[in-house]
Order: sequence, then structure tokens, then C-alpha cells
Amino acid sequence: MGNLSTIEQPPQAQKGTGGAGRSSRKAQEVKESDLKHLLYLQAIVKETLRLYPAGPLSVPHEAMEDCTVAGFHVPARTRLFVNLWKLQRDPCIWSNPSEFQPERFLTEHAHFDVRGQNFEFIPFGSGRRSCPGISLALQVLHLSLARLLHGFNLERLSEELVDMSEGPGMTMPKTTPLEVILVPRLPSMLYG
Repeated sequence: MGNLSTIEQPPQAQKGTGGAGRSSRKAQEVKESDLKHLLYLQAIVKETLRLYPAGPLSVPHEAMEDCTVAGFHVPARTRLFVNLWKLQRDPCIWSNPSEFQPERFLTEHAHFDVRGQNFEFIPFGSGRRSCPGISLALQVLHLSLARLLHGFNLERLSEELVDMSEGPGMTMPKTTPLEVILVPRLPSMLYG
């Protein structure tokens, strides 16, 4: 899971909980209604989906008729797979494309949406072939990450940096399994 890049940057993890981490809210769990106020957390999720899309390639698309795209002739019935991994790491669009920088979605790319309206950033695809589970996925991602970051401090087992490199496969699994220590931050009654 890409958003575990926050382990390398604890201040980013703390910013991710935003208002949910304030002392007045410390003894409460993060609620779904809190998510709209957690702008940095939303940026963390977007940056995670940019760097680590669920699948490196889009679902196949087929040209229904001959057409020209960016000067290239595409014959009818040609199947097209978009390389999302490469597209979302294009240095012509993204500054420092391989670095985890959620701030980019609060500044120069703040208007980018994950729902396929910005073709530089389409982790769920676009148009009629976009992922039908996008709304559920976003809801679960935001709430799960908010509760994880609010409820626990994440620590590495050693001083070594977490290896975020991907291996081969349809879902780009991590090459090294993640091992972290979760240290509870809230009163024990909230974990039961």
C-alpha cells in the first residue's frame, strides 16, 4: 500500500490526520463526516494512487473506427492499453515524479480529480470503462487511512528505509513485505 510512504515522513502522517489529531478530538475515532476537512489526507491518498495505481495498465479500449491520435493513425478495432504507471510518473507533468509529495495536490495539481477528468492522473481509468467501484474505494481508503494515522504511530523495525519498490504482476506487489510497529496513540477503550 503506497500510503505507507508516510512511515518515512512522520510529519506527513501527522498532517494526514489534520483536525482529527487535535487534543479535543484525540479521545475520539475519526468519523466519515471528518474526511471532508482532512485535505492533507486527501492529498496523501491522491499521491499514493499516482505513484502506486492498483494496476499498472488500464483496462483495454478498442478503437471503433479509424482515427488519428497525436499524429498517429489508429486503425479500427485496435486495442489500446494505457500505461498508467508511466503516465502518472511523466516528468513533463510531474515535478520529481518518483518522490512521494502529497503537497503537489494542495498546490499545482489541486484541481486534479481521481475520477478521470484529468488524463494525466487516471488511477481508476476514465469514461465508460472507469472502475465501477471508485466511490467505495475512495471512501474506504480515506476512512481506513485516517483511522490508522489517527490511532497509531507507525514505526520501522530498524533504521533502514522502507523498500517501496514494486515487483512484477497485475497489481504491482511490493518486492519486500512491509513490517512496521503500530504504537497505539489513543485511550485503550477506543480499540475494543
